[in-house]
Amino acid sequence: MNIIMTGHKGLIGSFLKKRLEEEGHTIILGVDKIDGREIQTLNEFTLSPLVKIDMFIHCASLCKINQIVEDPLKGFENVKNFQTVLEFCRKNKIQKFVCFSSSRVLNKERNPYTASKIYGEELCKGYHDCYGIDYLIIRPSTVYGPIWDETKRLMHIFITNALQGKDIEIYGDPETKTLDFTYIDDFVDAMILAINNPPWNKEYNISGEEEFKIYDLAKMIVSECGSSSKIIIKDEEVAQPQTVKVDVSEIKKLGYIPKFSLQRGIGRNIEFCKRAMSKRGIV
Repeated sequence: MNIIMTGHKGLIGSFLKKRLEEEGHTIILGVDKIDGREIQTLNEFTLSPLVKIDMFIHCASLCKINQIVEDPLKGFENVKNFQTVLEFCRKNKIQKFVCFSSSRVLNKERNPYTASKIYGEELCKGYHDCYGIDYLIIRPSTVYGPIWDETKRLMHIFITNALQGKDIEIYGDPETKTLDFTYIDDFVDAMILAINNPPWNKEYNISGEEEFKIYDLAKMIVSECGSSSKIIIKDEEVAQPQTVKVDVSEIKKLGYIPKFSLQRGIGRNIEFCKRAMSKRGIV
């Protein structure tokens, strides 16, 4: 297949792109702000009529809920990007669209971030019903993996802080606050299953099926790093889910079986961060 991707330099996008190319697909165009290309630059591209685009995969998104709660206009940027990419598909007759939503839309807490993702999901359905564009809605749950994470997700912060002996902060009750973690290789396995198995026009929740207390995660990382970091407990953040457990029964029907335990995945991440920080002169 010929594929266009956004966010192909991020954690999910880079690993997914690599797997797709290994399976013989071609990424015709990648749009990522790391390359200096914002989503809105899609409006400047003219596709060759000689090249058929089979699928558009929209990975790019601002995913830090606390930043969007602080500045709601950042959530509207996600909304604008959904509109841009789906209009690009409509105008260029691209008939398959993969939408990255979030497992957080399954929680009761609502904020401008979850609102932007719900909007994206509904827009996919609207463009299917009106213009015949088939969709997959993918809801990742706390995906992590061996990459230098410029977005500074939780796992990256915990590990790099522990390797430097810095404090690790937890927002919420240490006895009850949980997340459902997903190692990137497991996530990409699930994605390939979803893409290759019709019918489309479905939603898939993807996690590693390992709900884990954030406090226990911090203790594990401190121990694995041999760190002197202190774990600091703070008040829960505004409108952030305090427990996350994802139902992955639909993707499991396609044969999905997560292979990475949290401890195994953390070990890989720690070793990667040690090497990356050494190259950067941080440790």
